[in-house]
This record gives sequence, structure tokens and C-alpha cells, in this order.
Amino acid sequence: MSLSETQASGAEAHGSIWGLLRLVAGQVCLHASMAGMRMAAPLWALQQGYGPLAVGCLLALFSLSQVFLALPAGRYADRHGLRRPVALGIAASMLGGGLAALFPSFEMLCFSALLMGAATGAASIALQRHVGRAAHGAQELRRVFSWLSIGPAVSNFLGPVCVGLLIDHAGVWLGGTAADRNGFVAAFALTALVPALAWLCVRHAVDLPSLYTTDSDGAAPSVWPLLRDPLMRRLLLVNWLLSSCWDVHTFVVPVLGHERGLSASVIGAILGGFAVAAAAVRLLMPLLAVHLREWAVVTGAMLATAALFAVYPLMPGAWSMGLCSVLLGLALGTVQPMMMSTLHQITPHALHGQAIALRLMTINLSSVLMPMLFGTAGVVVGVSVVFWTVGGLVGLGARSAWALRPGAAPSESNQAGKL
Repeated sequence: MSLSETQASGAEAHGSIWGLLRLVAGQVCLHASMAGMRMAAPLWALQQGYGPLAVGCLLALFSLSQVFLALPAGRYADRHGLRRPVALGIAASMLGGGLAALFPSFEMLCFSALLMGAATGAASIALQRHVGRAAHGAQELRRVFSWLSIGPAVSNFLGPVCVGLLIDHAGVWLGGTAADRNGFVAAFALTALVPALAWLCVRHAVDLPSLYTTDSDGAAPSVWPLLRDPLMRRLLLVNWLLSSCWDVHTFVVPVLGHERGLSASVIGAILGGFAVAAAAVRLLMPLLAVHLREWAVVTGAMLATAALFAVYPLMPGAWSMGLCSVLLGLALGTVQPMMMSTLHQITPHALHGQAIALRLMTINLSSVLMPMLFGTAGVVVGVSVVFWTVGGLVGLGARSAWALRPGAAPSESNQAGKL
């Protein structure tokens, strides 16, 4: 079979709904592990007497390793495809969760955060690259990335909720009290076991033919020239702003809940409501893909997010916080499929892995710095001001999302395609 026939066969196989759903299920298993650890680790640190600044630093470590490993992981995915990067990610994630369960301490949780962040980032790059290469045309890109984006949304519900239930009840089942050491150990153990299920979903996937090439000097193709494209720069800016919204929500809700005396289960349910809403809107997006326009969806999401951030800290209890969380999930849940569809349309195929990695590196660099900034600001001026500041920046940034519309500014993406 020729290369073109093999590529067409692979694209047809992996473009099928069942093949795509298997990849989504694998992503859910791997991402749920990290989402659960991102909730359990800060709660453990707060219970041990650590302050908002330490919690912010701990959360930042989930992104730190992705800042340095994203581009190498993108090149690795461009060269080796899907299964090998995902297998390495699964192994690293299981190791991170297992070490936290065996040796629960702040230092070990920091190391686990580094491992699990790197694992999830590398696997996500490989999955997104694979799905994008199998799609044909802008409408299909919107549809497949809407399906793939359901994975993080579902896992952001399953991970925190299941971990919260274990923290509150596992200690009681073992003869102790709610949220004792056994509860946290059980939660950490769950994050170590769940990634193994991801391999069952991904192991039968067939990699598409590699387009990885080198130039006459033997150098690998570079993604950096793509930054000359105005659309790429705007996309990265908008993605950074919206990623900051996810970070501030993940950071502030546990701190607000802890201050207001909410249990781990309730805090997990509030975060889970956000994830359910994001998943629900992403379930609708594949059906509406033909009617959606990337720039319009992202602009609307940014304006809605700015308004919700203005009122979120004023909510007095769990139910009102949960309502804001759900509405925020509906707004932010629409963003990732539109961002990924735009990215693949302005990036040459041979650089898809590195372009995805560049996007991931940009937003994770923010995720490293922003939680520490949130923690410092939370100590100095209170966590409510953090919400309002980020909301104001997102509202101002909606102008850049509007500029992503076709014809808004000259684009050099055609030249980028020739690199």
C-alpha cells in the first residue's frame, strides 16, 4: 500500500466516531488523575497549615514541567506519533500518584505535581496532533476538537468529585475521621491507578504516517517562525488570558471554600459543576459546528467570563458559588475547540505537534507564574481582588479575539505554510 493510501486509510479509521471516542476516553482517564491531584494536594497543604502562597506554588508546579518539556514533547510527537508519547505519559502519571500515596508530604506532592503535569501535557499534545491530522476541513476540525475537548471537561468533574468523596469518607470507612491521613492517601492512590485505564483505550490506535523531515543541514523544522504570523500572536494572547481564568478558578475556589468552612465534597462539587457545564456545552458544539465561527465564539466567551468574574466573589454560599461555576463553565467550555481549530488552520502539518506545544508552553508559563501571583495577592489584598483583576484583563482582551476574524488583519499564515 502506498503512503497516500496508508494515510487515507489511517485518517478514515481514526476519523470514525468510535475511534475518536476511544481517544477521548483515554484522555479522560489520564487527565482525571491530574485534576484529582490538583484538588487533593492543595487541600492537604491547607490542612497541614500551609498558606495561600504555598498552595499557589504547589499548583504552579503542575505547569512548570510543561513549560520546559512542551516543545521537546511536540517534536517527539511529530516524529513518533501517538502511542509512544501517551505510553510514557501514563507511566509518569502513575509514578507521580503512587509516590504521593506512599510518602504524603509537601515536598513529595511538589514532585508529583511536576511528574503529573508533564505526563498530561505530553499526552495531550500527541492526542491533539493525531486528531487534527485525521480531520479534513475547518468544519471537521471544529467538530473533532469539540469531541476531544469533552475529555478534559469530563475529567475535571470526575477527578475532583471522586477525590473529594474519598477524602471525606475513606478515613471513616477505615475507622478514622473525615479528611484524615487515610482519606488523602486513598485519594492519592486513586490518581495513581486511573491512568492505567488510558492505555486500554489508546493501545489499539494506529499512528498516521510521519511527516517529520529535516533540511539539507540535518536540522529539524522549527515552529518559531510561525510567530511572525499576526493571527498566531493574537491566538496565543487570547489563549493565555482564557487559560488564566481556568487557573484563577482552580486556585480561588478551594481557598474561598476553605475560608467559608465548606467541606472537600462541596468544594469538589463546585469545581465539578464547572466541569459538567463545560462538558455539556462541548457536547452540543459538534452538532452546531457548521454554524459556529471561531472568532465570534471566543469573543462572546471572554465578555461573559469578565462579567461572571465581577460577581463571583460576592456570592455568599455554596449554591450561589455553584451557579457562577456552572455559568463560567458554559462560557469557557466553548473556547478550546475554537482555539485548536484555528491553530490547525494556520499551521503546516509537519509542525502541528510543535505548534500545539508552543500554545501549551505559553499558557503553562502563565500557569506557573499566575498561581504564585494569586497566592501573593491573596495574602496582601484578598482572593476577591484576584477574581476582579483577571476578569478586567479578560474583558479588555476580547478586542484581540474579535481581531481573529477573517480579513481583520493581514496574515502571513500562507508563508508559514511554506516553511
